[in-house]
Amino acid sequence: MFTGRTDTPCCLCGQAKTTSRIEVPPRAVTLMQNSGPIAWQDIVSPVTLQFCADDWALVADLALDMGHHPLSRCNVAYASFDLREDFEALLNETKEPNQTELEARLSTRSREVLESADDPLTEQRALVEATVIEVALEELGVHPSAES
Repeated sequence: MFTGRTDTPCCLCGQAKTTSRIEVPPRAVTLMQNSGPIAWQDIVSPVTLQFCADDWALVADLALDMGHHPLSRCNVAYASFDLREDFEALLNETKEPNQTELEARLSTRSREVLESADDPLTEQRALVEATVIEVALEELGVHPSAES
Protein backbone atom coordinates (compact mmCIF):
# COMPACT_ATOMS: atom_id res chain seq x y z
CA MET A 1 0.00 0.00 0.00
CA PHE A 2 1.35 3.44 -0.94
CA THR A 3 1.08 5.89 1.94
CA GLY A 4 2.35 8.93 0.06
CA ARG A 5 5.78 8.91 1.68
CA THR A 6 8.53 8.90 -0.93
CA ASP A 7 11.55 9.35 1.30
CA THR A 8 12.81 7.45 4.31
CA PRO A 9 14.20 9.43 7.25
CA CYS A 10 17.24 8.55 9.32
CA CYS A 11 16.31 5.48 11.36
CA LEU A 12 18.21 6.78 14.39
CA CYS A 13 17.13 10.41 14.68
CA GLY A 14 14.29 10.81 12.16
CA GLN A 15 16.03 13.57 10.22
CA ALA A 16 14.63 13.81 6.67
CA LYS A 17 17.96 14.40 4.91
CA THR A 18 19.94 11.17 4.70
CA THR A 19 23.31 10.43 3.14
CA SER A 20 23.83 6.66 3.52
CA ARG A 21 21.81 3.48 3.49
CA ILE A 22 22.26 -0.18 4.27
CA GLU A 23 20.15 -3.30 3.81
CA VAL A 24 19.61 -5.92 6.49
CA PRO A 25 17.69 -9.22 6.48
CA PRO A 26 14.01 -9.13 7.49
CA ARG A 27 14.66 -11.06 10.72
CA ALA A 28 16.87 -8.15 11.86
CA VAL A 29 13.79 -5.96 12.45
CA THR A 30 13.24 -7.94 15.66
CA LEU A 31 16.36 -6.21 17.02
CA MET A 32 14.91 -2.75 16.31
CA GLN A 33 12.77 -0.43 18.42
CA ASN A 34 8.98 -0.67 17.95
CA SER A 35 9.19 -3.95 16.03
CA GLY A 36 6.64 -5.80 18.16
CA PRO A 37 3.63 -5.43 15.82
CA ILE A 38 5.59 -6.41 12.69
CA ALA A 39 5.66 -10.03 11.59
CA TRP A 40 9.18 -10.21 10.14
CA GLN A 41 8.20 -13.40 8.31
CA ASP A 42 5.87 -11.33 6.11
CA ILE A 43 8.68 -9.07 4.89
CA VAL A 44 9.62 -10.13 1.34
CA SER A 45 12.55 -7.81 0.70
CA PRO A 46 15.70 -6.72 2.46
CA VAL A 47 15.00 -4.00 5.02
CA THR A 48 16.56 -0.68 4.03
CA LEU A 49 17.82 1.67 6.73
CA GLN A 50 18.90 5.22 5.97
CA PHE A 51 21.20 7.42 8.06
CA CYS A 52 21.93 11.15 8.21
CA ALA A 53 25.57 12.25 7.92
CA ASP A 54 26.10 12.63 11.69
CA ASP A 55 24.58 9.26 12.54
CA TRP A 56 26.41 7.56 9.67
CA ALA A 57 29.75 8.48 11.23
CA LEU A 58 28.58 6.89 14.48
CA VAL A 59 27.28 3.76 12.70
CA ALA A 60 30.52 3.38 10.73
CA ASP A 61 32.62 3.66 13.91
CA LEU A 62 30.36 1.24 15.76
CA ALA A 63 30.50 -1.36 12.97
CA LEU A 64 34.07 -1.05 11.75
CA ASP A 65 35.91 -0.23 14.96
CA MET A 66 33.83 -2.10 17.52
CA GLY A 67 32.18 -4.87 15.49
CA HIS A 68 28.65 -4.01 16.66
CA HIS A 69 25.40 -2.99 15.00
CA PRO A 70 23.15 0.02 15.70
CA LEU A 71 19.87 -1.86 15.23
CA SER A 72 18.73 -1.64 18.85
CA ARG A 73 18.68 2.15 18.49
CA CYS A 74 16.96 2.18 15.07
CA ASN A 75 13.24 2.85 14.85
CA VAL A 76 11.57 0.28 12.60
CA ALA A 77 8.96 2.91 11.68
CA TYR A 78 11.70 4.65 9.67
CA ALA A 79 12.77 1.49 7.84
CA SER A 80 11.74 0.67 4.30
CA PHE A 81 10.56 -2.83 3.34
CA ASP A 82 7.91 -4.68 1.35
CA LEU A 83 5.29 -6.87 2.98
CA ARG A 84 3.81 -9.85 1.17
CA GLU A 85 0.20 -9.52 0.16
CA ASP A 86 -2.28 -11.26 2.36
CA PHE A 87 -3.87 -13.83 0.07
CA GLU A 88 -4.12 -16.31 2.91
CA ALA A 89 -7.42 -14.80 4.01
CA LEU A 90 -8.84 -15.27 0.53
CA LEU A 91 -7.50 -18.79 0.05
CA ASN A 92 -8.23 -19.88 3.62
CA GLU A 93 -4.81 -21.51 3.94
CA THR A 94 -1.65 -20.59 5.76
CA LYS A 95 1.74 -20.60 4.09
CA GLU A 96 4.93 -20.66 6.09
CA PRO A 97 7.22 -17.96 4.69
CA ASN A 98 10.83 -18.99 4.24
CA GLN A 99 13.48 -16.29 4.63
CA THR A 100 16.40 -18.72 4.38
CA GLU A 101 17.26 -17.91 0.76
CA LEU A 102 17.24 -14.14 1.32
CA GLU A 103 19.30 -14.45 4.49
CA ALA A 104 21.79 -16.75 2.78
CA ARG A 105 22.16 -14.36 -0.16
CA LEU A 106 22.75 -11.35 2.11
CA SER A 107 25.17 -13.32 4.31
CA THR A 108 27.14 -14.61 1.32
CA ARG A 109 27.41 -11.10 -0.09
CA SER A 110 28.52 -9.83 3.34
CA ARG A 111 31.24 -12.44 3.67
CA GLU A 112 32.54 -11.59 0.18
CA VAL A 113 32.70 -7.90 1.07
CA LEU A 114 34.46 -8.58 4.38
CA GLU A 115 36.99 -10.82 2.61
CA SER A 116 37.78 -7.97 0.21
CA ALA A 117 38.11 -5.36 2.98
CA ASP A 118 41.72 -4.61 2.00
CA ASP A 119 40.77 -3.95 -1.62
CA PRO A 120 40.91 -0.17 -2.25
CA LEU A 121 37.75 -0.45 -4.36
CA THR A 122 35.69 -1.76 -1.43
CA GLU A 123 33.50 1.07 -0.17
CA GLN A 124 33.13 1.93 3.50
CA ARG A 125 29.33 1.69 3.13
CA ALA A 126 29.62 -1.90 1.93
CA LEU A 127 31.90 -2.81 4.83
CA VAL A 128 29.51 -1.28 7.36
CA GLU A 129 26.54 -3.08 5.79
CA ALA A 130 28.39 -6.40 5.76
CA THR A 131 29.44 -6.05 9.38
CA VAL A 132 25.93 -5.12 10.53
CA ILE A 133 24.43 -8.09 8.66
CA GLU A 134 26.94 -10.59 10.03
CA VAL A 135 26.73 -9.32 13.62
CA ALA A 136 22.92 -9.16 13.54
CA LEU A 137 22.54 -12.70 12.15
CA GLU A 138 25.03 -13.98 14.71
CA GLU A 139 23.12 -12.29 17.53
CA LEU A 140 19.89 -13.83 16.25
CA GLY A 141 21.52 -17.27 16.12
CA VAL A 142 21.02 -17.56 12.37
CA HIS A 143 23.72 -19.18 10.28
CA PRO A 144 22.35 -19.28 6.73
CA SER A 145 24.07 -21.70 4.43
CA ALA A 146 25.49 -20.46 1.17
CA GLU A 147 23.86 -23.40 -0.61
CA SER A 148 20.18 -22.45 -0.74
